[in-house]
Amino acid sequence: MSDRIVLASGSEIRQKLLRNAGIEFDVAPVAVDELEIRNAMVLDGAKPRDIADALAEHKARKACRRAPGALVIGCDQVLDFNGRVLGKPGTPEEARAQMTSLAGNRHTLLSAAVIYMDDQPLWRHVGVAKLHMRKPSAAYLDAYIARNWDSIRHSVGGYKLEEEGVRLFERVEGDYFTVLGLPLLELLGYLTVRGAISG
Repeated sequence: MSDRIVLASGSEIRQKLLRNAGIEFDVAPVAVDELEIRNAMVLDGAKPRDIADALAEHKARKACRRAPGALVIGCDQVLDFNGRVLGKPGTPEEARAQMTSLAGNRHTLLSAAVIYMDDQPLWRHVGVAKLHMRKPSAAYLDAYIARNWDSIRHSVGGYKLEEEGVRLFERVEGDYFTVLGLPLLELLGYLTVRGAISG
C-alpha cells in the first residue's frame, strides 16, 4: 500500500503543481513564525540556502505530529539578493522598494522541500534558480503593483512568474518549478523511488 502524502502548506501553486502531476495528497498547513526564524538565522550569519531548508523543515516536522505514518512535505522559498534575504512584502511600498532594488540585477530563488515521517527527516532538497530582472519603467512598476497586489503580497520579491510578473524578466536560469516554489522533479523522483507513487 502506498504511503499517505501530506502537504504542510496552504500555497495554492504548490497544491496545483502536485495535483497536475497526478499526486493524491492531503493538505495540512501549519503556523510557523517564518519571520522570527528567518531573522534569527540571518543574525546568526546563516546562508540563504540554509534558511530555506530550515523553514521547510520546521513546517514538515510540526505537521508530521498530526499525521502519524504519513510522508509530510514541508516547503519554503527564500530570495537571495547579493547575500541579503528578501521575504514577502508587507505593503505595496515595500514591494516597490524590493523590485526597484532587483531591477536590472540578478537574484537567486532557493526553493526547499523536506519530507518527514513520524518525527524523522527522510529527504530534503533545495532547488536553485537565477533570475535576471529587466529595468521596468517606474510607471509600469506602480501599475503592476496596483493591479496585482492581492496576489504578489504572498510571494517573495513581490512578483509571480506564472502571472503578469513574467513581464519583469529578461532571463531565467534554472527549473521553472523551483521558481514557483517547489523542486517538483526531485520530489517526484524521491516519491517514485520510495514507491509512494507509481512510476
